[in-house]
Parts: sequence; structure tokens; C-alpha cells
Amino acid sequence: PGGERDKMARLCEEFTLCGLQAGDGFHLRAVEPARPGCVLVTREERTVTVYKVSDQKPLGSWTVKQTQKISCPAVYNDQTGEYVAVHDHKVLRIWKDEDANLEKAFKATLTADVYRIHTLPKAEPLVLFERGSVRRLDDLLSAPQQELENVLSKDEVIRWSAALLEAGSPLILFVTEKDGVFQLYTQKLNPNDQHGYKLDLGDEMGCPLSFALSLEKECTALMCLYSTGCVYKIQLPSNRDSAEEEWVLPQTLLLKLPGCVDSLISAALLALDETHIAVLGAPQSHQCAVKDSLSIWNTRFQTLQTWKELPEGTSGQLWCYNGKLFIPHGNTLTVIPFTCETSSLAAVLGKLKQPSATVKPLSPVMNWNAMLQDQQTGEPQLAVMINPVESTPSRNLRSRKRQNVSSQSQPSALDLTEIKTGTNEKIDEQLTLLLSNPLETNAQLMIAQIATILVSRCMAQNTFYPQNVLVKLLQTRALSYSLCPDLIAVALDKSDYYLLQLCLQQFPDIPESVLCACLKFFLSASEADLEKVIVDLGSVASYMELDQSSSKPGQNMEIVENGFSSILVEEESSDAPAEKQAQGSWEFDVKSVCPVGPKKAALLNEILLSSYSETFLLPPLKDLSAPQVMLFFQYLQYLYMKQCQTVNTVLPGDRIPTVSQVLDWINLLLDAHFMVLVMMSEAHGLLDHFNRFIRSQVRFYSELNKIEGSLQKLHQLQPQNDGLYSIEVIEII
Repeated sequence: PGGERDKMARLCEEFTLCGLQAGDGFHLRAVEPARPGCVLVTREERTVTVYKVSDQKPLGSWTVKQTQKISCPAVYNDQTGEYVAVHDHKVLRIWKDEDANLEKAFKATLTADVYRIHTLPKAEPLVLFERGSVRRLDDLLSAPQQELENVLSKDEVIRWSAALLEAGSPLILFVTEKDGVFQLYTQKLNPNDQHGYKLDLGDEMGCPLSFALSLEKECTALMCLYSTGCVYKIQLPSNRDSAEEEWVLPQTLLLKLPGCVDSLISAALLALDETHIAVLGAPQSHQCAVKDSLSIWNTRFQTLQTWKELPEGTSGQLWCYNGKLFIPHGNTLTVIPFTCETSSLAAVLGKLKQPSATVKPLSPVMNWNAMLQDQQTGEPQLAVMINPVESTPSRNLRSRKRQNVSSQSQPSALDLTEIKTGTNEKIDEQLTLLLSNPLETNAQLMIAQIATILVSRCMAQNTFYPQNVLVKLLQTRALSYSLCPDLIAVALDKSDYYLLQLCLQQFPDIPESVLCACLKFFLSASEADLEKVIVDLGSVASYMELDQSSSKPGQNMEIVENGFSSILVEEESSDAPAEKQAQGSWEFDVKSVCPVGPKKAALLNEILLSSYSETFLLPPLKDLSAPQVMLFFQYLQYLYMKQCQTVNTVLPGDRIPTVSQVLDWINLLLDAHFMVLVMMSEAHGLLDHFNRFIRSQVRFYSELNKIEGSLQKLHQLQPQNDGLYSIEVIEII
């Protein structure tokens, strides 16, 4: 799943749109969209204001009389350029920007209390009454005193409502409550079509707190946030007939918010796109109990994307328009822009591989429509120019004349029968011929199909293993783990270290359990066995040669860089017990040679450079044996200390883990095996040495912080002009 494309949500810098008065209880009736770039803010009691969001400036404000109260939030009718609001439940007001006094604006008194006015793009506003009837605004204006039907029963009240366009026709949805029973109603006009459904509320769900429309294109659905922190999806039936029997709508669990056990009292839920929701007023993790925060979750992968704490408190209200979230925060109305950018599951759940300037990945794009047509007409054709020898992609500009080349000069499609039954030599010959020619679209599909057939043959026939062909397929950079998931398993079974190394380099979506299986395989491999196999050493030899050269006799020069010094480490160890210092004979020494050979180091580096999620990596990481943990920890410590000896904490060469990646793996290994390391007597010296090394670095950087102020003052000193050349001695006290 790591290669699946999705969108990554990000919160941008917030800003204040307007202040809120204490008389409003820092509470708003609503924030509604107005003309482009503007929103309409209805305060709790009497005021309606239009703001231009980009400038944070009011463009107009209107207030009803002191004896009147706005009972329904104002909306903007984009068809007429007018504002519509209701005060005192039944009095309808309509005005324009140039109208300065609401008392002089158009007024109509209705026969029933209005619950909400809903607007849709390029559609007539719809008026929802508190007793469940729905009317178009024009119909009400032509006959304000018309009789209205009572859809709801006695004591049944509306808790939430929304409007959408379904198949081009306006649809009103509203949820009601009576004695703890919730019902969902749908209302269409022209023709008049209304249905009611009962919501299936289990005892474990808790109380519904917030509803939101789901932004799925294929179906009409809504989401509900319960007091238990669960977000459920409620799917409306596509075929809604007029059956009289009670229709109970089932609910599907989308997300379980952490840290919520029937503890939510006031929270808000909004859908940002098809896979992301915004939640206000719920803790984002078990460790953080802050409820006054805004969090964005991916419902597809059930992961937290981003969050922002709101320390001034919120009112539990949340609106979203044009990529911006509007939240009453303390005594202000705060605007938080957000973005949803295309990403992959590796970015959603874990850490991406560090990009290398020397690696130019091939990004083939598949034409799925052409693929479906090819499946109907025959074998699929290959795509893109793929050359396993030269991985640098080239751009071929072809004219119309070039496209009309005779069919005799075009390469023939690969015979899949040969792949299924042929020998290694025949398959290699066919594949070499195919990859040496420019290929048409859908190459990734064909490469994956060939790899799948070959891997299936390898699993079924023990004597069949076309290693050279599999390497060529990997070098096309068209494969991924999701396209051929059994390839790594076959490579592990055949002990093919080179193929495993290529898979780790090329696949961005390797599951954490498979990654740990490769790690165990590498750690258990003997150096004698690795001497017989081919492994791409990359730049491993660069820092190992440095290490070997530094151990030559007669070189006793002490170099201190980035706080590393054996003298500092020895000073730190002076406070240690005598028996600890006596263990120096078997204690791990950073100046010794690397604990593993160059080939094993290159393989381990590929593990360190792979994408992963800490949540999914820890369980399989705990399966490492004690000797494997010790060896891996020694190599990680060796890498870290070698990096700290360089000026910029970067070892020379390509495909070398960064210092942050090494530290992340050290932390993961300690989290997974801390008790094992504590119980192993041979690990005590290793942990103690590493602890003293870290302490020496902390002390070194703390000393640098002490002279930071003096160093800053040096930049402020004006140099004296004492001629062409002078030497100054500046004393730092």
C-alpha cells in the first residue's frame, strides 16, 4: 500500500479576520460564503457583516433594532446579489450592498418559524422550516402567508441540516432528535420527494455531537462524530422509493480518535475532501489530552496528518470555504488556510527516502484506458523508453513523419508464452531484445506482468531462477513492491543479496515486516558467505578506508570536530566506577574497525535509507535476536560516531545514511530492545560508551552556547583602519 497515491494535508499560518465581543459570548451564528473572496459573518444577536478575507476588512455591516434578534444566519444569493436573513423566527429580510438600513429593506412575515436558509451555486435558495417543510425562496416571496405542512412529530427538533446538488437537483438533508432517537430526512423539490430514515445508534457509539456531508462523488453520504471519539459514515441508499416501512440506515466506522472514551462534550467535524476530515475540540493522541485543538485526519489510512493547538479556547464551531477554516478562537475569529497536496502512503505514514542528486528516477505513467482496450484486442503493448544499462531518461521528440514509420521497423511484442515456458537463456534473449528498443505506452504494466510470471515460476520450480532477467527488470525502475510483492520473498529464499539490494533501492513501498525480514537476513549472514556474492558497495569504502588509514601506527594527532574527542570521552568516564573502566578490554571502541565488513555495511545502509513508519516497524523489529541486536547497534553507533567526526556530520559519497536517519534507527532499536540490552552483560560497555559520548557532545555544545553572545559582539565591532595590514588581539572575558 505504500505506493498508493493520496493527498497530504497541511495547515498554513493563521490570521485573524475580526474580533468577537464578550456580549456575543464569543459565539457566532454562522460564517457563510458571500461574493468571491468574501464571507458573511452573522453574530449571535443583531449584526451581519461582510468581510474581505484577504484584507481582513469589513465591506459592509447591518444591524437589526434592539428589540429584534437574528434567529437564522444570513446567506448570500449569488443569482441576485442580495443578502437574506430572518429575525424573530418569522420575519424575512432581503437587502443589497447599497442598503444602509435594514428597516428600509424588503420584509416578509411568514406563517412558521424558519430553521435555516440554504444556498447552492447557481441555484435558488431553499428555506427549511423548524417543522420540516421546505420551500424555494421565490415561492415564499410570491405567497408569504401560504400554509405549511408539519413533517415532524411533536417534540421532534432539527439538530443539523445541509444542502447539496444530486444529479443536478437540489437536495436538503436534516437530522432530527426526539427522546434520544435520531432520524435523517431527505427532501427534494420538483418533484416533491421526501424520505425519512432512522439512524442505527448502538449503545457503544455514545451521543452524536456533529454531522458533516461526505464529499464523495459516487454517492450521497454523511459523517457523524460521537462523544466516544468515533467517526461513522452513513450511506444513503441510491434507490430511495416511497416504501412505508421504517428504513434503518447502517453506519460504517471511518476513524477512532485516540484519547476519547465517552469524554467529548462539544466538538465539530468537517469534510475537507474525499479522504480528509477536520476535527475541532478532540485530543489528537493518547499522550496529549488538549481538547482545544484542530486536527486533520486521513480517513483512508486512519492517520493524523497535522494539528494545531488553540490555547485561547474555542466554542466548538467550525466552517470551511475556499481552502480556509474559520474558527472562533478566544475573542477573535481565526482563519487557518490549508492545502491537500498529492502524496504517497510513505509520506502519510512514515519517512521518505532521502533524494539523491545522482539518482534520476524514471516515473512512467500508465494510460489505463489504453490498457483496457489492449486487454480486449490482445496482449498489452509496452510503454516508455526503458534501457536497463542507461538509467538516465531521455526525451524523444517525434514528428508526424516519424510516427508513420512502417510496421516492419517496429519491435515485436514480447511473447508471454516464452516467459511462461522458456529457459533462462531464451527469456534473457527475448528481454534484452525488447528493452533495447523504444517502447510504447504501458511499459510498467508489461514489466510487472513479466516479473509476476517469472516469480510464480520460481516459487513453483525450485531449479528455475533467472537472476539476470530479474536484475534487468529491476533496473528499468518500473517495478514496485505492490506490483510484484513476491519478488523479495523469492530473493530471500534464494539468498540473492544483490537482488535484495536492488529491491531496497528501487521499491518505495516495502512493508515494515518485509523490511525487518531483510534486516534479519543481512545481520545473520556470515562475512565468509558475503565474500562470494556480488554487492554494490557504493561509497562504503570511503569512510572505511578513512578508518583503516587512521589506525596506522605513528599517527597520534588528536583532531576535535563537532565535539568529538577521545579526551572528552575519557574525562566523562573518570566519574564511572573502577569496574566499569576495567571493562575497556571488551568495550566497543569507535576507533576500531567497522564491526561489519564492507558488503554487509552496504546492505545495512540500504535498510537505513528505506521508508518506514515507526508504528508499524516496532513490532517486527522486536523479533531480532540478541546477537543481531548487538551487531546492529554496534554498526549504528559506529556510523554515528564517524559522522560526528566530520565537520558537517556527513560522510562522503552516495547512498550513505544521514546522521538523523542513524539516530532514528538507534532510538527505534532502543525502544524495541532496551530490556534485552540491559540484561546482556556484553552490552553494558556498549551502552556506557555511547552514553558518555553523547554527554561529551552535550557538554561541548553547551560550552559553545556560553560564548555565543561574545561571538555575536565580534560581528558588531568596527575594524580600525591602521593601514594595509594589521593584527588585532581581542580578549574574550
